Amino acid sequence: MSGDNSSSERGSRREVVHQGPVQLRGSLARETTTMDQRLLDRRGPSDWVHTDPWRVLRIQSEFVEGFGALAEVPRAVTVFGSARTPAGHEEYEIGRELGAALVHAGYAVVTGGGPGAMEAANRGASEAGGLSIGLGIELPFEQGLNEWVDLGLNFRYFFARKTMFVKYSQAFVCLPGGFGTLDELFEALTLVQTRKITQFPIVLFGSEYWNGLVGWLRETLVRGGKISPADLDLLFVTDSVEETVDIILEAHRGEDENELYGNGSGW
Repeated sequence: MSGDNSSSERGSRREVVHQGPVQLRGSLARETTTMDQRLLDRRGPSDWVHTDPWRVLRIQSEFVEGFGALAEVPRAVTVFGSARTPAGHEEYEIGRELGAALVHAGYAVVTGGGPGAMEAANRGASEAGGLSIGLGIELPFEQGLNEWVDLGLNFRYFFARKTMFVKYSQAFVCLPGGFGTLDELFEALTLVQTRKITQFPIVLFGSEYWNGLVGWLRETLVRGGKISPADLDLLFVTDSVEETVDIILEAHRGEDENELYGNGSGW
């Protein structure tokens, strides 16, 4: 019996790695690089270059799967934030409250599908009876989708995942977060600034956390002529869940009116 228990314990501790939709365990899980890393890595022999045409098919499949799975999703808001936010923390509870409020306002909630603030928003949406979506990514330090995700997709490539966030969201809300949150924030800002997307509010939740960044944008980028003063108007900073939802609803009221009455450009 002791031998059986020992074997069972070893089996339960075997490392699990996910590569897109594929799960690997044991010796197969020792690969430490991701698809993104292998795509971008230029080191070593160049014979791998000849496999790129085949890699394109894999990339294409991620777009096809994403478009197919999300095509019928209703209006949605994506919530970003730190994966390191612990359950029970004030920021976690805010994310949970925000997820529920967005559902009550008629939106599905999309996150990166991971733990922390992402889990909080998914949890709030799920507990409120709404659609909770998680778009995960293959990482060397495996996270996996949190248990509150109703509709989940795992991506190998960041750029495919980013496209889904933008295409199927009507707004971004950024809770306190790290590099990943900043990455999504500035990509969205660039797309709105260059008018690749319109009617897309970007809300920074937590003035104490975000005011330093906004101040740097104003004092360094605006003052240095790197962005225009009007570019800062693309950001909304708030400490209120209610105001966050109102900002999003107001932006889409204008969008609905344009669809219903026209914006006058064709008159």
